[in-house]
This record gives sequence, C-alpha cells and structure tokens, in this order.
Amino acid sequence: MARTIVASATKEIAIGFDQPFCVIGERLNPTNRKTFMEELAAKDYSRVERDCIAQVEAGATMLDVNAGIPVHMGEESEILVDMINLVQSLCDLPIAVDSSMIHALEAGVPAVQGRPLINSVTGEDDSLERVLPLAKKYDCPVVAICNDETGISPDPAVRYAVAEKIVNRAADHGIKKEDIVVDPLVMPLGATPADATLTYAVQAFEIVHQIRHQLGCNTTCGLSNVSFGLPNRHALNGIFVAMAAGHGMTSAIMNPLHEPEMTAIRAANAMMGTDPNCGNWIVANRDPSAAATGAEGGRRGGGRRRRG
Repeated sequence: MARTIVASATKEIAIGFDQPFCVIGERLNPTNRKTFMEELAAKDYSRVERDCIAQVEAGATMLDVNAGIPVHMGEESEILVDMINLVQSLCDLPIAVDSSMIHALEAGVPAVQGRPLINSVTGEDDSLERVLPLAKKYDCPVVAICNDETGISPDPAVRYAVAEKIVNRAADHGIKKEDIVVDPLVMPLGATPADATLTYAVQAFEIVHQIRHQLGCNTTCGLSNVSFGLPNRHALNGIFVAMAAGHGMTSAIMNPLHEPEMTAIRAANAMMGTDPNCGNWIVANRDPSAAATGAEGGRRGGGRRRRG
C-alpha cells in the first residue's frame, strides 16, 4: 500500500490510501493575485505570515509554497527561499516546494528542513531530466502532472499514459512509485462537451481509480479546477473531493479556509475509516451548547443516584 512520506524538521506525515486525506494548503501562491505578487516583489512577506497561520489554524496537513512572480530568475529563487524560511519559523507542517522553474526548485528544496514534496514534474522530457535527478539527490517525493509536449489531453487514457511514463522514468532514476504523487489534471466540469459520454468529473474518478490500482501511486489535484465557471463553487468542490476520495484520491491542493470543502473532507475521512470512531468529525461538529447541557445533566443525575 503506497505511502508517500513528507516531513518538516519535527513532524512527519504520510499520504496514503489508509491515511486521512491530505490537505495541501494553496494560499502561499501569488498566481492570479496581483496584490500578493506586488508584495512579494517588494519583499513584503506579511501576507505570507497571515496566510500561513490561517491555513494551519484551518486544518491544513501541509503547505504549498510558490514564488512564481514575473521577476528575474535569481529573484524568484531568493523569494522562494525567504518564504520557505518564514513558513518554517511559523509552523511545523511539511512543505511542498512549488515552481515550474528548475532554478527555483534547486534553491528551494535544500532550504527545507525535512522531506519536502517537489511540485512538480511533467511528462515533458526536459522536465523529467531536470526534476527527477533533483528529487533523487534530495530523496524527495514529487508531484507528477499528466501533461507533456503535446499539452493537456482531454482524453483520460492519454493522461494516464503520461502518468505511466513519469512513473517509469522515475524508476530509471531510482525513485520508487511511493514517491510519485500523480496529478491527473481535473478538467472543469462545466467545460464537459455536450456529446461526452462521461463528465470530466467522472473521467477524473476513473483515472484516479486506475492510477491507484494499476500504478500504485497516490494522487492529488488542484481542487478548484473542477468548479471553474460554475456557481456555488465551494459546495461543488466539497462534493467532488469527497467522491474523489472514495475513488482513491489521497490529497488535494486547495484552500483550507473554505469550510464546505473541509467539512466534506472530514466526512470522507469518517466514511473511509481514516477517522477512527469518527472522532475528528464529532469534535468538529458537536454543538457546544448541547455538550454543555449534557455535561450538566450528567452531573445532576450522578447527584441523585448518590442520594439514593
């Protein structure tokens, strides 16, 4: 049974089929956030601190750290290392070092105290030959994104073939399948062609199931992709992630500040048996006033029995 181990300096977690769903907090990423980009370019890390603490308090399992802003390549590396060091000073969660630029990964990965997740490698030969040796050098697991030189295929069979290629090439570098977390690239549900036999969500469930049972790898996704362009996105994201967990998905890169998604994950953990005795579900959903009333009632009852 595949277990992908990631760690901070003091805390180790496993991503796996028999583990609670791994919530990879996405908020330390300036993509499509103009103000955040400007702050990072000015070396203002106040938002990094706020978003780090907020995600920890919301229940993130680990944090994705990305410094992808339009600056000189040396500056991106420097900013990424600054962000990683700040996050490590604020919390003990493991880190995913996130960049499409190899120079940034080369700077960020060794800055992590522990065993980070490298996000990411694609099926492009250039990416494979740059990122996989880095993952091997530092003994780090890596996110495998199912696109290659031809782009992102709408055909799930093609995306599965890319995943298989990455797993095989990783093996050539001495990287075990347990250290490959596959992102099958969930397509927006609302973009499903009218004549499609299966919705893009169902396609995602099928490829996740296939990756689990045929490749033996853990999986992840950018959760918000599924609801892009549709109303009531958080409810839709929550239902998708719970169903995806039932098909074998073991992690997602997501915003833990959105309660509908986190509620769905806690429910999935309870139903999948990774929340023993539904303990976390009960703690998160117990009515505080009812619990207090019950405790008082118990004490009164005990008094009456003693008098008898």
